[in-house]
Amino acid sequence: MISAIIVAAGKGTRMGANVDKLWLDVAGRPVLAHTWHRFNDSASIAEIVLVVRDGMQPHFAELATKFNFQKKFRLVVGGAERQDSVWNGLVAVSPQTEIVTIQDAARPCTSEALIAATIQAARETGAAVAALPVTDTIKETADGKIISRTVDRSKLWSVQTPQTFRVEVIRRAITAAREKKLLLTDDTAACELIGQPVRLVKSESPNPKVTVPGDLPFIESLLRRV
Repeated sequence: MISAIIVAAGKGTRMGANVDKLWLDVAGRPVLAHTWHRFNDSASIAEIVLVVRDGMQPHFAELATKFNFQKKFRLVVGGAERQDSVWNGLVAVSPQTEIVTIQDAARPCTSEALIAATIQAARETGAAVAALPVTDTIKETADGKIISRTVDRSKLWSVQTPQTFRVEVIRRAITAAREKKLLLTDDTAACELIGQPVRLVKSESPNPKVTVPGDLPFIESLLRRV
């Protein structure tokens, strides 16, 4: 069985004060509704766990009704940090779950093909992540003002979501991070702690995340193509 965890408990502070980016209307729906739609319609996914801020449960239930999301889902309250929210989601997935794919709710353009590709790679390797090779020239700085050196970009990849795992692998990895009292913003970093290989799965179509207001026009243009 394959489960999806959509992490929707963050505050999105880079979008601006008093702005919840997940509920911004883009191409006729809230950002969150587009993301949920992708996983609701994915043939690979059997159930969805949405990790939400406490008190927001009625809004998510209303959204499911409004957009007729019929795939089995459950709502779980998030934790203090993203890592805690992912853990709460892992606790809530079905006991029959073998593979779990973890998605940022603010990444609404993820394709069915990419979801399926990360699942297949996780079956083979234990862990996989959607990613793109870095194409910009990368500079390192010690003080945020003066360039220290140019970094070789040929080995650098920018990771996205979905991040997909055999469920026992990611549980073991996050347990290790929690025991070491480490706060990780990326689930694959927990796999690095336990020496678990993570397969890179190249995103063949744009898969941006809503982070700042300037992201919205591009994301809207992508969603309107569908």
